[in-house]
Amino acid sequence: MLTKFETKSNRVKGLSFHSKRPWILASLHSGVIQLWDYRMGTLIDRFDEHDGPVRGVHFHQTQPLFVSGGDDYKIKVWNYKTHRCLFTLLGHLDYIRTVQFHHEYPWIVSASDDQTIRIWNWQSRTCISVLTGHNHYVMCASFHPKEDLVVSASLDQTVRVWDIGALRKKTVSPADDILRLSQMNTDLFGGADAVVKYVLEGHDRGVNWAAFHPTLPLIVSGADDRQVKLWRMNETKAWEVDTLRGHMNNVSCVMFHAKQDIIVSNSEDKSIRVWDVTKRTGIQTFRREHDRFWILAAHPEMNLLAAGHDSGMLVFKLERERPAFAVSGESLFYCKDRFLRFYEFSTQREMQVIPIRRPGSTSLNQSPRTLSYSPTENAVLICSDVDGGSYELNVIPKDSIGRGDSLQEAKRGLGTSAIFIARNRFAVLDKSNNQVLVKNLKNEVVKKSGLPIPTDMIFYAGTGNLLCRSEDRVVIFDLQQRLVLGDLQTPFVKYVVWSNDMETVALLSKHAIIIASKKLVHQCTLHETIRVKSGAWDENGVFIYTTLNHIKYCLPNGDSGIIRTLDVPIYITKVSGNTIFCLDRDGKNRGIVIDATEYIFKLSLFRKRYDHVMSMIRNSQLCGQAMIAYLQQKGFPDVALHFVKDERTRFNLALESGNIQIAVASAKEIDEKDHWYRLGVEALRQGNAGIVEYAYQRTKNFERLSFLYLITGNMDKLSKMLKIAEVKNDVMGQFHNALYLGDVRERVKILENAGHLPLAYITASVHGLQDVAERFAAELGDNVPSLPEGKVPSLLIPPSPVICGGDWPLLRVMKGIFEGGLDSVGRGDVDEEEEEEGVEGDWGEELEMVDADGLQNGDVTAILEDGEEAEGNDEDGGWDLEDLDLPPEVDTPRVSVNSRSAVFVAPTPGMPVSQIWIQRSSLAAEHAAAGNFDTAMRLLSRQLGIRNFAPLRSMFLDLHAGSHSYLRAFTSAPVVSLAVERGWNESASPNVRRPPALVFNFSQLEEKLKAGYKATTGGKFKEALQLFLSILYTIPLIVVESRREVDEVKELIIIVKEYVLGLKMEVSRRDSKDNLVRQQELAAYFTHCNLQMPHLRLALLNAMTVCYKAKNLATAANFARRLLETNPTNENQAKTARQVLQAAERNMTDATQLNYDFRNPFVICGATYVPIYRGQKDVSCPYCSSRFVPSQEGQLCAVCDLAVIGADASGLFCSPSQIR
Repeated sequence: MLTKFETKSNRVKGLSFHSKRPWILASLHSGVIQLWDYRMGTLIDRFDEHDGPVRGVHFHQTQPLFVSGGDDYKIKVWNYKTHRCLFTLLGHLDYIRTVQFHHEYPWIVSASDDQTIRIWNWQSRTCISVLTGHNHYVMCASFHPKEDLVVSASLDQTVRVWDIGALRKKTVSPADDILRLSQMNTDLFGGADAVVKYVLEGHDRGVNWAAFHPTLPLIVSGADDRQVKLWRMNETKAWEVDTLRGHMNNVSCVMFHAKQDIIVSNSEDKSIRVWDVTKRTGIQTFRREHDRFWILAAHPEMNLLAAGHDSGMLVFKLERERPAFAVSGESLFYCKDRFLRFYEFSTQREMQVIPIRRPGSTSLNQSPRTLSYSPTENAVLICSDVDGGSYELNVIPKDSIGRGDSLQEAKRGLGTSAIFIARNRFAVLDKSNNQVLVKNLKNEVVKKSGLPIPTDMIFYAGTGNLLCRSEDRVVIFDLQQRLVLGDLQTPFVKYVVWSNDMETVALLSKHAIIIASKKLVHQCTLHETIRVKSGAWDENGVFIYTTLNHIKYCLPNGDSGIIRTLDVPIYITKVSGNTIFCLDRDGKNRGIVIDATEYIFKLSLFRKRYDHVMSMIRNSQLCGQAMIAYLQQKGFPDVALHFVKDERTRFNLALESGNIQIAVASAKEIDEKDHWYRLGVEALRQGNAGIVEYAYQRTKNFERLSFLYLITGNMDKLSKMLKIAEVKNDVMGQFHNALYLGDVRERVKILENAGHLPLAYITASVHGLQDVAERFAAELGDNVPSLPEGKVPSLLIPPSPVICGGDWPLLRVMKGIFEGGLDSVGRGDVDEEEEEEGVEGDWGEELEMVDADGLQNGDVTAILEDGEEAEGNDEDGGWDLEDLDLPPEVDTPRVSVNSRSAVFVAPTPGMPVSQIWIQRSSLAAEHAAAGNFDTAMRLLSRQLGIRNFAPLRSMFLDLHAGSHSYLRAFTSAPVVSLAVERGWNESASPNVRRPPALVFNFSQLEEKLKAGYKATTGGKFKEALQLFLSILYTIPLIVVESRREVDEVKELIIIVKEYVLGLKMEVSRRDSKDNLVRQQELAAYFTHCNLQMPHLRLALLNAMTVCYKAKNLATAANFARRLLETNPTNENQAKTARQVLQAAERNMTDATQLNYDFRNPFVICGATYVPIYRGQKDVSCPYCSSRFVPSQEGQLCAVCDLAVIGADASGLFCSPSQIR
């Protein structure tokens, strides 16, 4: 028995496998139904609406449904996609034992302790037939997989087979009139839909279970008399074939195995037994210490079984399905159906070689486990678990391949594993003595050798060498020298795969792959959550392996990825080019063609084969976000650049790789202020003055331009800047430009025009402009300012730039490895001369622009630092280098490009906190807090279908601002931003990043909700509407801790949605004064919103008043009645309602017809405010779940104003606890 998965829980009473997905349902004695993924070993969901034990559960074969029946007399049908119970079928009067869907018709059969079996139609939700006849509890009932039969077992000691053919004929509409007439007669005069076909009597006690054989006319039953009975039936009768004895207590469940001729039964004697149908004998028994077994289930398509017991359940297989095989060069030997078979990869030809003897014993798992082949001697060793572990040695005559006739008797021996270690020598493991026997082809022992570790399996490791496996390590052992050549700690290794050159080995354990060298030096380890099944090396040294549902690759550096997904598990035998040869579980050879481009590309990068990389970029379709991210992560942004068509991504990659030309081209395409600013910063870093100037011009960043012209000494353009500042009436700009130009008269003029006469007078007199100073003195009269005495003024002259015009040789950008070869692939280079001309042209036109608003104040520090060097000059000009006694090494510009050691390499920056935050999180609020608004919006769009982000803009900004704090160290240094983390405390580890602090929390919303209720009570509808809407806008950006709080948030959405819809209708009603009918309708619909009781009373009173005034007395009376039913606390309300009722009773009529039928349940369309009655089609908003008429699909939701109606969304994700 191979246990695949086990759970610990309350007693399991019902089990059901999903036909396609790796899921199993377990219904428990505690009333909970669990949904498990047995492949991943995780609990996916739990459903707990039943009261008391749930004894029966069953998946539908095609629909996303399952049915359950419990001790609360209820049958519930659930949709596992929406996680809710769709409806409950009531009718049974006692505990329900089993439930099952029909494979074809919309039927459910249920068995109950009320001594009946019922058949239900789950589409019409009615009981279509009751099968009576048993006179004690009915323990189980199930449909025949093909025919119109039902089998049931009861404690009245009988098994009954029922014919439901009549029911099928009745369900399938009759074709001609005569049949229809006879059908009517049957219906009128009573005719049984289901009749007892056979009653099988033979058990001495109550029967607990009965089941049909999937294909043969057989039935198996198990009872409290501890016996399993086999029955056969034909058209007319049924009879007992045999009894299987062996269980020590009540047999609780029994079934036929779908693929093999065996019966599996389990019992309260704490055992599962397997019986051979043909020989009618027990094959195997599996026992548990303390747990009685209650239920069995078989997978409809795979070779899997499940059993439920007192403390949980287990999913298991009876036999291994992996075919034993060995690859030798171009050929494969493998075992299938008691034959050794041969397959040639090149011709894809296969044939039988020799028969393998059947094991004498009948127990399970006797098929071959491993195969070892010696090509020179054409000998095959086949190991199996027969007799506790044994081997067979077959020597195949060369000419016999393909004949398949029986040959000389195989040589046999005992040993848990046997492998060839040389041309005509093989090693057999003698586990009891922990030694290896080396034998020749005559099966004679040549040599014995003790092993260095307690070994339970040996593998081939090159001629004369063994790889020995123990629980937690493997060693390579040289049999000649008796030396340990390598030793490695590993998880329990199941399979060993050597590369073609025997230099590297892959050790496969259940959930890990370890790659090591031939001396077992560890290279890398890969961990998989899903079980690893097989693997092989391709000719490039990449390891290709399979898990249960993927083919994946592993590169020598440990990088791995998925090649493709699998429907069924396969076992790789060989990888040749882009074809993977494999065996499936049925022993069929298959060739799967794969796309190896991705891993070959990564391998070429890893091995620095840049010529290959180049040709692959040119010729293949290797794009995609994952590949770009990979290249960036590995430090090849320049390569990633050539994959990308999206301009924004190109721009970011170009800046990262310092490719200023491509950055300019992309910035032109995008043409956004932020991108020009970033381009300016990078160009300044590289010292490319022309592009810095161009970027500043595009963003009209006049202050920076002036400063740039000052430090590059471009006086012509500085005077132009002065004129621009005049045109724009920017006084400070004029003054700065005059200061940079050293133009004293201009400065005096500007001060005079601005009305600063004393400053103008001082400037003129200090600089010796006496005529101007005298004019000002006359104007100022007595207010002439005095100049400080004893001070000698010094002339303030702009420093002369180090290098005039042109670019500065500040930063040498190394040409990328791929630069030369890829230029032709990338976008065309930017022609610098054209660019300069373009600048001039644009610039001339931009003089007329008088819009200096919205300028972005970028990172001034970069420019400041470069300016400081120039400002250090005094009047002499030039650098004073002679005074410094510098060693020659410092003169870096003269150093040749190749001497890398002299170049200073800055340390690589760590990962920013904001990036750490978003790496781990799928919560939109945390992405917004990290400043990653783009991904936050994508997440909200995917989770809630949100398309309109305008209402969320301010919240995004608040979240970002609230999760960061800023420190200013000193004026010339940039501001340091600090991350503010959630739940931080003194004892927290400094290296472990917690999630960001968020400014919105759930308690704030509760306060807002109260305020909204208060405003609604006070009749301030517009104010209340704003409050409720702000709650709806905040909820997508809320993060809570527990699952309970998640439910509260979801509940809040529903509450608020109802109020928003109601208030919007009420506001709309007040606006439609002239349309009386519409006023009444809207007032009536408002009463059907799910409001708090005081508000509902006010809405009812309001509707009653409106309808009464409009002479619609019958409708008004309905509202009055509903108002009185709420027991109003305000006596005036009750009194008014009673008066309206009395008035209406005299004349119960309506003056006008309204689109309102209070007897028919309805929901209100959130856009058109019309009722959608039950049974009519509607679409809903994925976020607030408001309902709409179908014509609104694809529009923006009129209630929440965020999401798109009918959009496909995964649902609200607001807590880390939602990740299972």
